[in-house]
Amino acid sequence: MPPQRAGIQSVEVGFSLLGVLGAASGALMLRDLAAAAGMSAAKAHRYLVSFQRLGLVTQDAGSTRYDLGPAALKLGLASLSRLDSVKLARQRLQPLTEQIGQTLALAVWGNQGPTIVHWEESPQAVTVNLRLGDVMPLLSSATGLCFAAFMLNRHASQNRLAALLQDELARTQKLGRKDLPTSMAEATALLDEVRQRGLARVVDTLLPGVAGFCAPVFDADGHLALGMVALGSLATFDPAWDGAVARPLAAAARQLSSDLGFRGA
Repeated sequence: MPPQRAGIQSVEVGFSLLGVLGAASGALMLRDLAAAAGMSAAKAHRYLVSFQRLGLVTQDAGSTRYDLGPAALKLGLASLSRLDSVKLARQRLQPLTEQIGQTLALAVWGNQGPTIVHWEESPQAVTVNLRLGDVMPLLSSATGLCFAAFMLNRHASQNRLAALLQDELARTQKLGRKDLPTSMAEATALLDEVRQRGLARVVDTLLPGVAGFCAPVFDADGHLALGMVALGSLATFDPAWDGAVARPLAAAARQLSSDLGFRGA
């Protein structure tokens, strides 16, 4: 354990009140706020008076309830503006790779579609003909399905996404593939399933003998920030929706979304 450095205990105690307000769904009465922070109402009130002077807390004159103030909002916005979602995600890939024993990757939306920006190979890495900067197909890759599902009709790039999806459907029809959607109705049904599960999966569609998952990571505005991807050979990769790969991958994506300020389900 690193050595404990001296601090100001009263600051740490008082911050518990701000933490309770930040986690609450709305303004709180003094008694409820104090109880949640584990202190008496009288003690909590003294801290709240100081926080009000600093603009960290406001009190409604009518209901007497307390809520976060404008100074807290400015601090939160400043912190969010400095977050680098890809950097944060990269920091978490190595321990996740060790946990699930599969190759992981990160993808973001680029000019031509979902683009691979980082790889983290496992000792049992599957050999794939993919490189950093490659754009993933929307219908045959877990990455593409994830981006299509969580960006279509919800994002500034939706017109570009819709056009790419139509082009890919046309190519699929021309190739006569039976394992992929060939109409917008079929694609819509598949994307609905991805949204319902909160996770995209492919098995044998992008590469023979290879399966993959992609979990969405959202920012504070609820927009898709990136996709966390896991892929591997079916000889060692668990493709079950609630299996040894899907569960920790989805959990890591949810935690990163929360750390980026996402407050959704």
